[in-house]
Amino acid sequence: MTVIGSSDLDVFPLGLGGNTFGWTSDRETSFAVLDAYVAGGGNFIDTADSYSAWVPGNQGGESETIIGEWTAARGNRDSVIIATKVDRHPRFRGLSRSNVLAAADASLSRLRTDRIDLYYVHYDEPEVPVAEAAGVFSELRKAGKIRHVGLSNITAPRLREWFAVSAAEGYAPPVALQPHYNLVERAAYEASLAPVAAEFGLGVLPYYALASGFLAGKYRTASDHAGAARQPGATRYLASPAGPAVLAALDAICAERGVAPATVALAWLRGRPNVVAPLASARTVDQLPALLAAATLDLSAAETEALDEASAG
Repeated sequence: MTVIGSSDLDVFPLGLGGNTFGWTSDRETSFAVLDAYVAGGGNFIDTADSYSAWVPGNQGGESETIIGEWTAARGNRDSVIIATKVDRHPRFRGLSRSNVLAAADASLSRLRTDRIDLYYVHYDEPEVPVAEAAGVFSELRKAGKIRHVGLSNITAPRLREWFAVSAAEGYAPPVALQPHYNLVERAAYEASLAPVAAEFGLGVLPYYALASGFLAGKYRTASDHAGAARQPGATRYLASPAGPAVLAALDAICAERGVAPATVALAWLRGRPNVVAPLASARTVDQLPALLAAATLDLSAAETEALDEASAG
């Protein structure tokens, strides 16, 4: 287990993404995945109030609802750490005070809980003053509805401003940053956000840690993408300068170690500075072992260097 930033949240070093719940995983399968994750030592579940509003017939909140039903059925709410997000639910768009307060209550209801362990700004809204957004998150924290604050999809200047406002107003500062970061998506995070995360001691919890399945080795030719739920995201990596080189480097390490590409890709990410737990989702139970194995796989300096070089593009 490892602690997220300056918080008291002690989490398994591989977070389970809840974006498939209510989308590519039905309720029964989602319960099975959650059960297997916990049985494998996991305790950290990441979702959002908007998951999975993009599916025809869904309204948003399906993932939270399934997670809430699962914790209620298993009686294990106190033994798991739940993170969710605000800003993208069709009924609760934006970061205004009134919207965030209403969205948080809706998430709490769906999750069947009295507190959210880690509550994120899902996407920053530049038109909303940081003072307003930070203020309402502090209000929720004082009310006991959230324990800690996290930020995702935010620029470095706005991230710094959030810390400045928190210091000036006496708010508890954010403890977590959730960026888009993986072996084939390095530049944006490492150039701007990584220095801020290091300066303020943020726990970094990267999403799309497997690049929409590309780093799991699922997509190696154009025909591999046919019918894939995440096809648009994964396809572009096949044509990128770094994509094939990264797959080759992963394959070499996998052959030596006897593990899956996803395991190595997540282990590389787990070894980056300030990264606490990469986030990855499993559509079915049989996808989970490769993810869980990353929590205990430590790459050698030579293996890390090989991946660094390949992913430099």
